[in-house]
Amino acid sequence: MIDVIESPRLLLAPFSPADADEAYPCMTPSLTRYMVSEPPASPDEFAASWRAWIEACADGTEWVFTVREKMNNRFLGLAGLGRIQTPNPELGIWIRESRQGNGFGREAVTCLYLWAGANFDCSCFIYPVAEDNYFSRRIAESLGGVVTNSGATPKYRYVVYSIPRYRPVPDASFANATTRSTCEPQPGAIGL
Repeated sequence: MIDVIESPRLLLAPFSPADADEAYPCMTPSLTRYMVSEPPASPDEFAASWRAWIEACADGTEWVFTVREKMNNRFLGLAGLGRIQTPNPELGIWIRESRQGNGFGREAVTCLYLWAGANFDCSCFIYPVAEDNYFSRRIAESLGGVVTNSGATPKYRYVVYSIPRYRPVPDASFANATTRSTCEPQPGAIGL
C-alpha cells in the first residue's frame, strides 16, 4: 500500500474519507468547467464518488491522491492515475482555484508521472485535457507529451496527449519523487 509520494513542495497521499470535507467545497462550477463531470450537488453525492475511488484503489484499477502542501499540510487538490492495468494509464489533476498559478499542478503531475513510471509496467501515459485549458496542456507538454487524439464532450472539445514513459525532466529535484513506504523509483530509471 502506498503511504505518501513526495515532491519538493508537495505530499500526495491516497484519498481517504478524512479528505472529503476539504475537497468538496473546492469543486465549484468554475473549477469543473474543464472536467467531464459537474461539481457534486451535495456531500452525499460526492461521497458516492469518493467511495468508488477507494474501491478502485483496492481493486488496483485507479488511484486518486490528495495533494497537500508539504510545509503546512494545506489541501490543494486531487491527482489521479486511472486505467492502471492498461499499457497507457491516464494522468489527471485539479488544483483548488485559490492556489492555481503556483506550479502545484505541474509539480503534482510530474511527481505522479515519475512514481508511476517507476512502479507500473506501461508503454506511455495519456493525459486528456480540454482544448482551451492551456495551463493544463502545458503540463503534458513539459513531460514530452504530444497530441495523439481529439474529440468532444457535451461541455468542451478535448485533446489527448501521449506522454512517453520516461523522459528527463528539466528540474532534477523531481527525481526524488518517492513514497515513504517501499515504492521507490529504480536508480537511473528516469534518465537523470
